[in-house]
Amino acid sequence: VQLQASGGGEVQAGGSLRLSCIPSGRTTNDAATAWFRQAPGKEREFVVGIRWSGGNTYYADSVKGRFTISKNSAKNTVYLQMNSLKPEDTAVYYCGFRWGSTVHTSAQWYNYWGQGTLVTVSS
Repeated sequence: VQLQASGGGEVQAGGSLRLSCIPSGRTTNDAATAWFRQAPGKEREFVVGIRWSGGNTYYADSVKGRFTISKNSAKNTVYLQMNSLKPEDTAVYYCGFRWGSTVHTSAQWYNYWGQGTLVTVSS
């Protein structure tokens, strides 16, 4: 599986961005995709995840009500819509993929990673 992530950029606080992740080689809905982020000097942290089967979603408390994850199975794409962005959302965002439908909040459970896309939110 190869992950292609895109959509990062720089916005002012309160602005919006949409990230996309395409997991090429996904052959079953028994899988999960999640976004993690890593700010300078910090560990990679879970942001949001989605199950390909059923579409159940899971959010970190810090982004609930502001971020929305969705998927388009026909396009094999997961989207992360980020609204009301804050300076503390600044980080490199990574798309992770795992076989199996459980959305884990620990990065160690994900077998494949995209290249990372930088999101910068200025105050």
